Amino acid sequence: MTDDPHAPLGADTRRGPFREGERVQLTDPKGRMHTITLGAGKQFHTHRGHLKHDDLIGAPDGTTITNTAGTEYLALRPLLSDYVMSMPRGAAVVYPKDAGQIVTMADVFPGATVVEAGVGSGALSMSLLRAVGDQGRLLSFERREDFADIARGNVRAFFGADHPAWTVTIGDLVEQLPQTVEPGTVDRVVLDMLAPWECLDVVADALAPGGVLIAYVATATQLSRVAEAARDHGGYTEPQAWESIVRGWHLEGLAVRPQHRMHGHTGFLIATRRLAPGVTPPLRKRRPAKGSYGEDETAWSAEDIGERPVSDKKIRKLRREFARADQPASAAESTRAGEPSVSSGEPSATD
Repeated sequence: MTDDPHAPLGADTRRGPFREGERVQLTDPKGRMHTITLGAGKQFHTHRGHLKHDDLIGAPDGTTITNTAGTEYLALRPLLSDYVMSMPRGAAVVYPKDAGQIVTMADVFPGATVVEAGVGSGALSMSLLRAVGDQGRLLSFERREDFADIARGNVRAFFGADHPAWTVTIGDLVEQLPQTVEPGTVDRVVLDMLAPWECLDVVADALAPGGVLIAYVATATQLSRVAEAARDHGGYTEPQAWESIVRGWHLEGLAVRPQHRMHGHTGFLIATRRLAPGVTPPLRKRRPAKGSYGEDETAWSAEDIGERPVSDKKIRKLRREFARADQPASAAESTRAGEPSVSSGEPSATD
């Protein structure tokens, strides 16, 4: 670990030899990936032999290890994008391709005050925390306490400790934000929720002039609703919308071609900026006619936009696992006493 007291949180876990409790990504000769959490005395098993965690603990990052069947694995620390795709999740995650767009297009900078709603499984939170740094502030709001618990566990596991810039508030953004921040003091707002148009008033009050609002939505219907609500509000610039599609390429000698699998549509991003108080946006030359969409004021659910519901059983299981992980080492050891060794390997979603 680093002795520098000013080093950002998590910096010492991203360099040096592998340590017990770290997550390590193993890649076999066919490119298949497995993510394991190193533990003394544990083993990682596949249908073709096993390897000992002890042989990796203390080894340098970027090393290779051979299992009992002679299969060689490349061992690396997972990048943030790898970690997000393989970490335990309750709610669906914001994919790395979208998180990168959010951080860059919203211009999230070190020391910024950022508001996020909702938290989900914590994937976007980690990218935002990396961007604001230890001296910034990320104020996250989540309606479901069970989702917040899973997000806290994932973020803590990645950074190695509770991040000093992060605060998670359980409750509705519209109700909680005015009680949390002073008007005009927030630099950036990121909304990942079913009905972001319901929050535009409270977000406008919190944002500093020139501050950025960016929303992640799953459907074109939501995209249109956010855009029209921002225009009707009058305190925002003309919204801009886009999506990102990522396609990998196969590289083998002269056989250079697009991969058959790709990350296609995951969601839309729409961004706008806060105007100074009292400023009227320039008149647009063209506006949609009234009645472009129905006046449907019914509450939206995740099923309405095609998301698969998350079972309560899975959420309870993940919360128990993170609660056990937070126990003191002595308590955790006593809990494990007498239990058989079980591999912590899990297939990576990037497989």
